[in-house]
Amino acid sequence: MDIEMYFEPLEKSVITVTGSADNFFVADLIKPFTRESGFPDLSDVNIALVGVLEDRKALKNKGCAKAPDKIRSQLYPLLSHWNHLKIADLGNIKQGNSIEDTYFAVKEVTASLIRKNILTIIIGGSQDLTYANYLAYENIGRVINIAAMDAVFDLGQDEEELNARSYLSRIIMHQPNFLFNYTNIGYQSYFVNRDALQLMKNLFFEINRLGNVRADISETEPMVRNADMMSIDISAIRAADAPGSYYAGPNGLNGEEACRICRYAGMNDKLTSIGFYEYNPDYDHRELTAQLTAQMIWYFLDGVANRQNDIPHKNSKDFIRFRVYLDDYKEELFFLKSKKTDRWWIEIPVESKTGKGTLKYPYTPCSYADYQQALNQELPDRWWRLQQKLM
Repeated sequence: MDIEMYFEPLEKSVITVTGSADNFFVADLIKPFTRESGFPDLSDVNIALVGVLEDRKALKNKGCAKAPDKIRSQLYPLLSHWNHLKIADLGNIKQGNSIEDTYFAVKEVTASLIRKNILTIIIGGSQDLTYANYLAYENIGRVINIAAMDAVFDLGQDEEELNARSYLSRIIMHQPNFLFNYTNIGYQSYFVNRDALQLMKNLFFEINRLGNVRADISETEPMVRNADMMSIDISAIRAADAPGSYYAGPNGLNGEEACRICRYAGMNDKLTSIGFYEYNPDYDHRELTAQLTAQMIWYFLDGVANRQNDIPHKNSKDFIRFRVYLDDYKEELFFLKSKKTDRWWIEIPVESKTGKGTLKYPYTPCSYADYQQALNQELPDRWWRLQQKLM
């Protein structure tokens, strides 16, 4: 499929970097789509940047369609610490005549890139584009897990209306459904009603309050390690660090925590797409939010550069297996610890039919704290939640 038709080229002024010739910039890694160079050859590319100029469903945050080039202007001049990443910047997906046209373009482009084993970084635009990103996996028939850095659940009030604050409802209701699990990182309780909380619990989704996330940011690593795609709402970061969104507020993650989570996401060997949404230059101050978003992408790339192909499989010699028997529950739990990275998984040898596909889910990411909890004769929440989902 020729995806070039969906894109418009970048202006050279957006991606031009001036600086010492002794430095190696992120720009030096990237093959951009410009009028002069043409559409990049993707045959040797492993990462693609995709801008989306769309904000018709942004509700009160209109103006976020201007985000992609603002973020690029801050990303390209950052110094690169890697020389083996091969990145193409495909330019910006043209805004369709209707919003459905834009969704279709995002879906087709992302699916095409995933089929080519190219990791896709979407720079939005409004967060309803997450729905279009999700549809790409339906295109290729893959059951997936989604992680979202978000202060709310984006369930909306009317399941018929798709917008930046209701896209998750549309994903949940979509048939056939290819969503196995959803993980929220950093929701703020005063923005979430009790019915939404109960729905998340009934669906056995993993939801994590902002206070718990900030108490031990390292516990977000297994949360994002379980994801195939990730959606980041910039307004989940406090306004002091990221003022560039109508929804920015006094509380939220700080910039360092957001960057750390992005690095964890990059290190996730199974993650194939990520989107950065809701940045609005109209609300930004001295382009601080554009700078932070560019740095979050930089940390994501740093994580990708340090991937270890660290995925458990049967009889692998790269993992140490631990057995824990819980007397009160009469359950035998098995944990795996990677010799490469010291990361942990719980073994759950179950097959579950979900949607059109058959999901083999023998291992779920966890932390050392989960192993310690089992040693203390307590069932880890991750194990229990997954067992309930598979019943």
